[in-house]
Amino acid sequence: MPEVKPVLMQGNEACAEGAITAGVRFYAGYPITPSTEIAEYMAKKLPRLGGVFIQMEDEIASMAAVIGASVGGKRALTATSGPGFSLKQENLGYAIMAEIPCVVVNVQRMGPSTGVPTAPSQGDVMQARWGTHGDHPIIVFSPSSVYETFYLTIAAVNLSQKLRQPIVLLLDEVVGHMREKVLIPEMGKLMVEKVSDQVPPDWKPYDDKGLTPLVPFGSGHFYHVTGLYHDEFGFPTGDPAVVSRVLDRLHNKLEQYRHEITFTNYIGHKEPRVGIVTYGCTVRSARAAVKKAYWQNRWPVGLLSLQTIWPFPDKEVEALARQADIILVPEMNRGQLVGEVERSVRGQAEVVPLNRYDGEMITPDQIMEQLRRWLP
Repeated sequence: MPEVKPVLMQGNEACAEGAITAGVRFYAGYPITPSTEIAEYMAKKLPRLGGVFIQMEDEIASMAAVIGASVGGKRALTATSGPGFSLKQENLGYAIMAEIPCVVVNVQRMGPSTGVPTAPSQGDVMQARWGTHGDHPIIVFSPSSVYETFYLTIAAVNLSQKLRQPIVLLLDEVVGHMREKVLIPEMGKLMVEKVSDQVPPDWKPYDDKGLTPLVPFGSGHFYHVTGLYHDEFGFPTGDPAVVSRVLDRLHNKLEQYRHEITFTNYIGHKEPRVGIVTYGCTVRSARAAVKKAYWQNRWPVGLLSLQTIWPFPDKEVEALARQADIILVPEMNRGQLVGEVERSVRGQAEVVPLNRYDGEMITPDQIMEQLRRWLP
């Protein structure tokens, strides 16, 4: 860990600063509430560092530009909100199939359509997982604080490069616009996880044997980039054996590195009767409720906060369910991640949703009201 200094900054600013700290030097995007501060920050900082900022004509072109920059050897990021995230989905699927590293930030707001642009929501959870077509893999992080936003952005950039995998950072309006103290490295001290640039003599860009480096296009190594199913050199194929092998490989590399991808945190009673599972800004309300319920009232309650929501942390949720009788799932939508919790719990505990979708946060009092149903 380099020397750090405390800085008061907004969540969106922390995201941009985290990207720069992780070596991002290309940004393409289109302004949209409530993510615009990320673009503004990158427009100000990147040119000073020899990087490139481009405001594109729309979100479709923004995603395409990020893919092109990544193939050209630059660490690249784009940011948007709900309607723009919808427009990015086709090219996001292309990046997944072609194994092009990049980070897509979605600062969620109320939907569908233009919804309430300035109101927070957690309504894009399933879109982040299944927004693009096909049986694709995806990694999605969801920070609950400005501090987490900074460091999860760094993790997203580094893991994206290592795994040659697009990663989605799913913020919400609350986290994007709040201000908190963050410890950031001193200027010039990057936190870049080095990815091997050594190209073996038998290099194949889509080798089934494991992770292979993405060689910048035009640097002297011959390969093809396509969204079609392809062979080990990237050339299209319809061979059923190759097709299934490609899809298996895309999913298997996430499973192989799951220990580096899955971030969760638990606080509370060692043997909880009631467990809370949540993510994003709702973690803040849940943490306040747990502090009151556990530290003041000594109720047997615990909180499992999810910084990684895809791939879903099955093992961590199941471990909580083996102890608790009730699993409460607060989320700011009509119920999206609760289905994954139910699947992981496997009937070992009762799963109870707590939903709010009026453009306001779930409050600690709302969570306490639920806890009083089961605890003295």
